[in-house]
Amino acid sequence: MTELTTLERRALAKISTASGGMLIVAADQRNGMKAVMKDAPNGAEGISTEELADAKSDLLAFLGNKAPAILLDPQTALPRVVDDGTLDSDTGLVVAMDASGFAVENGLKRTRYVDGMTPRRVRDLGGDAAKMLWYLRADRRDDEAAVLDDIARLVSECEAEGVLLIVEILTYQLDGESDDDYKAVFPSLIEGAAALSVAAGAKVLKLQYPGSAEGAAAVTAAAAGVPWAVLSAGVDHETFVGQVRTSVENGAAGAMAGRSLWKDGLSISSATREELLTTKALPRLVELESVIDEVLSARP
Repeated sequence: MTELTTLERRALAKISTASGGMLIVAADQRNGMKAVMKDAPNGAEGISTEELADAKSDLLAFLGNKAPAILLDPQTALPRVVDDGTLDSDTGLVVAMDASGFAVENGLKRTRYVDGMTPRRVRDLGGDAAKMLWYLRADRRDDEAAVLDDIARLVSECEAEGVLLIVEILTYQLDGESDDDYKAVFPSLIEGAAALSVAAGAKVLKLQYPGSAEGAAAVTAAAAGVPWAVLSAGVDHETFVGQVRTSVENGAAGAMAGRSLWKDGLSISSATREELLTTKALPRLVELESVIDEVLSARP
């Protein structure tokens, strides 16, 4: 396990609950967030950058500030919510470095950086930590050397800048791979991604739910002491709570929850957003934090 620096330890504490469990509201989505605002007069394509920024600001005000930390993007939400005081002083800020979408190279997915994003830029935006997404197929190790080299490079650059980097890994189905074949290898792909990322120097991981208690325990073993948080991947809240409980019971450090919290809590109307986020999303966040803290407090 790669040791955290003092600054990285402070950042990890900032994005964690009082019991030490990671809990971050993921709100860095761009097109995905527009898609859930189904009452927009001209549909998702008609939602402007300014309207999306307004929605993210409300999401922070009525939900994110009630969590230890929020994950935001530098294309719409930042630096606005810092400069205008919407971000509470005791709410941790994780800055997304990845751009929307992906490229395809030799049949494999590749993510891209937001233009101009560097660890220094994360610091300039007020970030306590950074997050970068990579797609990875652990069963294609020889073809993923560039991805692993990029992880190692960015971890090193973030450490030099005093920024904690959360390494998000998404595995995915290949073209021509059957649903059954992908389902069969899915848990091992997440386990393998954890092992490869840690070998590349990752200090904190954000990973998909591997499907079972056994899968979560295998990911924890592969992470070799590096904390990992499970992501919601758009499942409903009740399903995600169960996944988080199982993951944390088997060694995960917490959760990064996005659409499972707010996918039915956003609207093109600010007044409607406030009502939905307060009455629907916030109770879910409270329940999620309670589950994480309950399981962690029961650990020996």
